Order: sequence, then C-alpha cells, then structure tokens
Amino acid sequence: MKEILQAIEIVLAILLMVVILFQQRGTGIGGAFGAEGFSFRGRRGAERFLYQATIILGLAFVAVALTLLLVLRS
Repeated sequence: MKEILQAIEIVLAILLMVVILFQQRGTGIGGAFGAEGFSFRGRRGAERFLYQATIILGLAFVAVALTLLLVLRS
C-alpha cells in the first residue's frame, strides 16, 4: 500500500509541475510556444483546462500526501 501511494505521489508531482509550467500569466496558451498575446480576457479552451487541471492535481496531491502520512504513522 505504501509503495503504491508513493508512486501515485510521484506521478501527481510530475503532472502538477508540467501543468504549472505550461501556464503563463498574462498571455495565451500560444505564449508557451513563442507567440505573444496582448488581449486580456477570460480563460478559454486549453487555458481553462490547464487552470482546472492545476486545481484538481493540487487537491489530489494533498489528499494522497495526507493519506500517505496516515499510512506511515500506523
């Protein structure tokens, strides 16, 4: 059980880092690939997906970390 939780924690950490690195403040998703955007608007498409994925992965990371802490203490 401990090894499975640790593996899940590592995968979640890597995914969370990737999703965070693809986000850029004040630019569109094209900014990650060299394009510049100067319009300020709400999140759409891939930007919205990355934003929601960041929240979900962050919550999952914390949940697995707390579960792993409980497993290791017992």
